[in-house]
Amino acid sequence: QVQLVESGGGSVQAGGSLRLSCAGSGSSYRRYCMAWFRQAPGKEREGVASIDTGGGGTNYADSVKGRFTISRDNYKNTLYLQMNSLRPEDTAMYYCAAGDAYCSILDFDYKYWGQGTQVTVSS
Repeated sequence: QVQLVESGGGSVQAGGSLRLSCAGSGSSYRRYCMAWFRQAPGKEREGVASIDTGGGGTNYADSVKGRFTISRDNYKNTLYLQMNSLRPEDTAMYYCAAGDAYCSILDFDYKYWGQGTQVTVSS
């Protein structure tokens, strides 16, 4: 089992950057695929990016390709999401998740979830 705590959210103007972090507890952290999801008010949860156990394989939603970068530090049990060129449509609650199935950006592949961190982008 792993517990996840996100941080780094906040308010930023369009074109700005934020870096989200997700701290994981438990010695088995490095065995899990990790991902970021987001959910805006009135919308379904959306997969943003995922990363495999070693950090060498990543997947991104088309809407964030070229702007967001997912990475992980298995020594620090921490997942990151660097978000550049932010747009108002990126406004959402961002969640990190851990799973031991496929390293996809589909939420049913993930078993453990954090509480979320809010990102607000103003125009």
